[in-house]
Amino acid sequence: MKLNTLAATLIAVAGISLSSAALAQQDQFRALYAPIAPPKAVDLGKVELGKKLYFDPRLSKSGFISCNSCHNLSRGGSDNIPTSIGDKWQKGPINSPTVLNSSLNLAQFWDGRAADLKAQAGGPIANPGEMAFSHTLAIDMLASIPAYVREFKMVFGKDKIDIDQVTDAIAEFEKTLVTPNSRFDQWMLGKSEALTKDELAGYKLFNESGCVACHNGPNLGGNSFQKMGVVEAYKGNDGVAGRAAVTGKDADRFNFKVPTLRNVEMTYPYFHDGAANTLTEAVDTMGRLQLGKKFTQAENQQIVAFLKTLTGDQPMFTIPILPPSADSTPRPTPFK
Repeated sequence: MKLNTLAATLIAVAGISLSSAALAQQDQFRALYAPIAPPKAVDLGKVELGKKLYFDPRLSKSGFISCNSCHNLSRGGSDNIPTSIGDKWQKGPINSPTVLNSSLNLAQFWDGRAADLKAQAGGPIANPGEMAFSHTLAIDMLASIPAYVREFKMVFGKDKIDIDQVTDAIAEFEKTLVTPNSRFDQWMLGKSEALTKDELAGYKLFNESGCVACHNGPNLGGNSFQKMGVVEAYKGNDGVAGRAAVTGKDADRFNFKVPTLRNVEMTYPYFHDGAANTLTEAVDTMGRLQLGKKFTQAENQQIVAFLKTLTGDQPMFTIPILPPSADSTPRPTPFK
């Protein structure tokens, strides 16, 4: 599908009636995006408990790896290495996607195997290549800590802790990890001076080149699965099946959830295998492989300038003080 036709199709889906000449106007694409907004409703008790669990390394077999290890909230919700480090310093198979704004995604993980944040939260705990624990042992650990027992009962009203409560609380905390008020959002909301001339030029290129076909919606991505390497084959980590690992369909091989571009300047390196170290490299690769377009150096710089306007206000909160272990709580064994 030609890019101008694709852009017109997207606009038609969005319910906008425009002439082909109007497609060239950069502000006509606004309806394909939406500003990031704070969560509408959260359970504050679950949020505070989930925050503790998110930062607690005792949910791992070694007692050393927490959710924040791979989704570091001081580093854009990622870990800035090509693939994450798991139990016993194992090299993970895939790049760690950002947790920021992840509640806006259609599914979780690159292959979409988890339907929502709650389903995702339990996966790494029991994955032998990640936190390498089991749900049973994780619950036993939590149940050995009196302060956790009290807090779980206060939040959920039950005498016994279970994994459903654990993942529910972590997911509730993750719902709060949104990043509103980016300069792009300010511009969409009417602050015309929020973007510079070069950034607006990059926004125009982003839309008219066809990037918007996959990177749209409030998260500028995260709402579809697409093949990596449409025009040219991607020569990267072919040991990862992508969506095919979930559906069992060969047609879904190397299809991945489109990553969000929110806060993208913070979440390097890029792609499912972390092969692109810089935004400049990522834009060049995506142009060639997905769009069949070779951006000039000036065009690339303008698109990168636009992408950097997508960095929003980062989550701000007091780091939780974790309840102390009891005598019966297993001690960390990171070197065992």
